[in-house]
Amino acid sequence: MKSTRALIMIFFSLIAGGVAVWLAARWVGQQASENSTAVVVASKDLDPGALLTPDMLGQTAWPKGSIPEGAFTDSKKLETRVVAGSVIYKGEPLLEAKLAPEGSTGGLSSVIPNGMRAISIHANEIVGVAGYIRPGSLVDIMVNTRDKNEKAISKIVLEKILVLATAQDDKRDQNKPKVVSAVTLQVEPGQAEKIDLARSIGTLSLVLRNPLDKGDVATGGANREDLMAGEAGVKPAAPAAPAVAPVKTAVVRSSAPKPKAVVSAPVVEKGEIVEVIRGVQKANANF
Repeated sequence: MKSTRALIMIFFSLIAGGVAVWLAARWVGQQASENSTAVVVASKDLDPGALLTPDMLGQTAWPKGSIPEGAFTDSKKLETRVVAGSVIYKGEPLLEAKLAPEGSTGGLSSVIPNGMRAISIHANEIVGVAGYIRPGSLVDIMVNTRDKNEKAISKIVLEKILVLATAQDDKRDQNKPKVVSAVTLQVEPGQAEKIDLARSIGTLSLVLRNPLDKGDVATGGANREDLMAGEAGVKPAAPAAPAVAPVKTAVVRSSAPKPKAVVSAPVVEKGEIVEVIRGVQKANANF
């Protein structure tokens, strides 16, 4: 009898626990839904110029207090819109600032900002830095031509130029070097004129640079004299002045023997002389 009551109590405890968990989960879900909003995000990586379709879009809950400015909550408003000049990665919210204006038809022309232009130049393995220049790279443009004195000169004429496409490829994949026949650059109208003139008077080369390097470098160009002299601007050292030999003082040593010191004999004072007679012998004694 006691075991039956215990089993009944356990059964009702399990039911009560399950109901409590369900109610708690429902309450948490309601709180989350009240404090969040569904935001449209990319369901896969989207390259610049891509025309948006329903399979490229998804939705995710986003806290109401931190919704990015320009985000969309209705995916239907984004159909037929075009991705602008930067890649949109999977799970990233789609923002108005990252889309081309309404009515854009897609392709490269849609990613060119207002006031900018796109110009293409012929490329080969040398001009294209062995295929390492890809869409999204920053390059400097160098021209090899002749100066006003008809001397060969090579000089960087434009810096920090964005590469829009290589050949017909505008996907920004930096891990696959590829030699192409043309490179399309994003420039200002004045820069486009300089490039057009430079390729008509000389040979163009592209110089790949680090995208984090934003500094400007002003160079005077390199000519034949700089090339043959080694480092430009290094002057040969002036010849050293002849050394003056120090004056040495000669010490003359005489080879003649040193005079010997004369030792004087002791002076014996003379006393009185007395003649001493011993038998038949006589002798003088000094006293």
